[in-house]
Amino acid sequence: MDKPWLSRYPNDVPENINPDQYPSLVEMFEQSVHKFADQPAFVNMGSVMTFRKLEERSRAFSAYLQNELKLKKGDRVAIMMPNLLQYPVALFGILRAGLIAVNVNPLYTPRELEHQLNDANAKAIVIVSNFANTLEQVVDKTPIKHVVLTSLGQMLPRAKGTVVDFVVKYVKGMVPKYNLPGAISFRQALHKGRRQQYVKPFMSGDDIAFLQYTGGTTGVAKGAILTHRNMIANVLQAKGMYGPVLQEGRELVVTALPLYHVFALTVNCLLFVEMGGQNLLITNPRDIPGFIKELQKYPFTAITGVNTLFNALIHNEDFHELDFRGLRLSVGGGMAVQRAVAEQWKKTTGCLLLEGYGLTECSPLVAAYPYDLEEYNGSIGLPVPGTEVRIVDEEGQPVSDDSTGELQVRGPQVMQGYWQRVEATKEVINQEGWLSTGDIVKFDEDGFLHIVDRKKDMILVSGFNVYPNEIEDVIALHDKVLEVAAIGEANEASGELVKVYIVKSDNSLTKEDVIAHCRTHLTGYKVPKRVEFRDDLPKTNVGKILRRVLREENDAKLTQTAEKTV
Repeated sequence: MDKPWLSRYPNDVPENINPDQYPSLVEMFEQSVHKFADQPAFVNMGSVMTFRKLEERSRAFSAYLQNELKLKKGDRVAIMMPNLLQYPVALFGILRAGLIAVNVNPLYTPRELEHQLNDANAKAIVIVSNFANTLEQVVDKTPIKHVVLTSLGQMLPRAKGTVVDFVVKYVKGMVPKYNLPGAISFRQALHKGRRQQYVKPFMSGDDIAFLQYTGGTTGVAKGAILTHRNMIANVLQAKGMYGPVLQEGRELVVTALPLYHVFALTVNCLLFVEMGGQNLLITNPRDIPGFIKELQKYPFTAITGVNTLFNALIHNEDFHELDFRGLRLSVGGGMAVQRAVAEQWKKTTGCLLLEGYGLTECSPLVAAYPYDLEEYNGSIGLPVPGTEVRIVDEEGQPVSDDSTGELQVRGPQVMQGYWQRVEATKEVINQEGWLSTGDIVKFDEDGFLHIVDRKKDMILVSGFNVYPNEIEDVIALHDKVLEVAAIGEANEASGELVKVYIVKSDNSLTKEDVIAHCRTHLTGYKVPKRVEFRDDLPKTNVGKILRRVLREENDAKLTQTAEKTV
């Protein structure tokens, strides 16, 4: 099919990639740890783990899973922790044993955790003690037979780790009481595993590597089946787009997004392991002052994050004092990057913020800015190498490239389907392998893709489509606005009207200021009719603003008002 975007690729970005370059993620891992053995792989709280140590520890954990827990190829093992040195050890230990990793958000409620563990039929879980109380409440109602327990400081040097764990538990009170009889410590598991034999199972690209859960904010969370081949393809696609500005064995990427999130998993963890780079793991990125103190210690060359994280950094005075001379790659994903944030980031760091677009169902990268773009252009970039995209109408029929419609994707990174959900899979992947994204897009004349909005977030004002992204982008340009979210509110006269929620960066901002600003930049029917100021906005754990929560709160208020009126 015609791929108009290829002409915009830089000369050293490949048109295609070979998803069979490595037979499995395990082969990719083994080649890297051999090639970069004594170089740093992961850094956390001042402690460094080399590729050699990562190999030794993950092999020990793999042996423990095989011999002590008697887990068999294809069994599911959950990981529930923030960014710690234990994460890559557990992850690669699970994969090397031929098992399937099930990433779990540590902030899940007991109900959410119970659903995911049951849905995946997970046999074991590796969990940090901070969240053990949540597991205790549901473990008896799940298939979990083995609990491997760790603490925030367990993989740090013993003296430092003891201090960290004491402060976290007794000073900050961040470890609620729990009772998990039979749980074994992660340290003890590694100690046992070192004396046991690791047997490398036969693995192919078709074997499942991850059940990556998605859709929890819009209904029942579903497990996207991501194979070794899916993930390798996406690592190489990311490398195709970003590799020309990166140097093997010489990069340090800031990993503030949690590794259980598929964006950080692929673009930070797997890509930089493949390239011999090191990951600076940030355990609590919400502590911006603490985060910046960590950045002061390391000559970082790459950073990934979501718009809200970049926005928080550029609004911190200490961040502006950092040395950005080595920064070559900044990637924004997970949500739309706003123009005001992108422009301020470039002004502050000298490095363009390259927006990436993807979905969990695509491992996740679908499109990305080419590295040679000189300024923010409002797009999500170009489809990554080896990816086909097309635009379809409401009946699912392809339309011309100059039309607006739903984006469909086909490529080696597209999931196999949803775990044990045949009908849900058929709803999003057709017989020809096209995945429907639910995103409304258009191409510009240079082949760049522009997200117009999510289908379900679209606001209908008097028959006109209004896209929240556009409203938010305009309002974010106002220098007294820190964060903004736009939703539709039911209205008898127009069907819906635009309502915005704003967090101020300057207390003098008024509703009249916001509306006057919007009238300068937007057509009349797009101008917000309601403006509500808040101290903060509801977000996912990775910082993505939850419009759904705002809509639900607003609908509940309207219902209460209507009932009182009656």
